[in-house]
Amino acid sequence: MNQELPINSASIEHLKDLVTNAGIAILEIYHSDNFDVELKSNDSPVTKADLAAHNVLIDGLASITPNIPVISEEDDDSLEISKTHTLYWLIDPLDGTKEFINKSDEFTVNLALISDHKTIFGIVGIPALDTLYWGGQGFCAFKSSNNTVETISVKHPSEVTRVFASKSHLNPETEAFINSLAGTVELVQAGSSLKFLRIAEGDADIYPRIAPTCEWDTAAAHAVLEGAGGTVTQVDGSELVYGKADILNPYFIAKGLM
Repeated sequence: MNQELPINSASIEHLKDLVTNAGIAILEIYHSDNFDVELKSNDSPVTKADLAAHNVLIDGLASITPNIPVISEEDDDSLEISKTHTLYWLIDPLDGTKEFINKSDEFTVNLALISDHKTIFGIVGIPALDTLYWGGQGFCAFKSSNNTVETISVKHPSEVTRVFASKSHLNPETEAFINSLAGTVELVQAGSSLKFLRIAEGDADIYPRIAPTCEWDTAAAHAVLEGAGGTVTQVDGSELVYGKADILNPYFIAKGLM
C-alpha cells in the first residue's frame, strides 16, 4: 500500500460531520411524502434519499481525501475500483431502505475505509436517532448520542447468550445455527447495521448471518465492532475480507467475547 491511511483526529471529525450531513439529507426526504421509490435490476428498492445521501458522501469524500476512490452501492461502475486499488472508501448511503420506506427508524449511513482487503475504520450514522458510531482496530470504538460521547466495548455474556437475527432473513439455516448454541439463548431482532453495533456496545453477544449480504452492508459496522473488541469471521472461522471479485459476502458470524 503506497498511501498513508487518512485517519487522524482531524479527519475523523470531518468524516463524522460528513456522515451526519448525509443523514440530514435522508431525513429531509424521510419527513416528506415523496420517496420516489424505484426497483433496481436486482429488485431491491432505491429512493431519492439513497441518491441524495450518495451525492453528499461522494462530494464530501472528494474534498476530504481527493486521492482515494469511492465504491458506492449506488454506483455500479465504481465496483471496478477494487480491481485496481487496495485503498478505497466503501459506502452504503442508506442501508435499510425497506425500513426507511416502512417509516422505521432502523436505517443507517455506512462509511468504511478498506485497505488491503480489510476494513480499517468505519462510521455508522443512525439519522432518525441522531446517533453515530465510529471506530476500528487500533482506534477503539465510540458512540455519540444526545450530545454525549462514550467509549463502547463488547461484554462477556451472562448465563444467557443474546443472539441477533435479522427481521427479514430468519431462515432455517440461521435457526439451526441458533439451536446449536449451548445453554440458554435469547433471540433479539433488529434491522440494518444495528446488530453489529448492539454487540459492539455490549447489548448482544452474537450475530449469525446465514443469508446473503454485500460488502457495503457490513464493512463500516464490522470496523466498529472490531474497534470495540469483537470479531467478524466466516462461518468456518476464516477472515471476512473485502474487495473480492464478487461483492457478495460469504456467510459470517459477528460476535463479542464468547
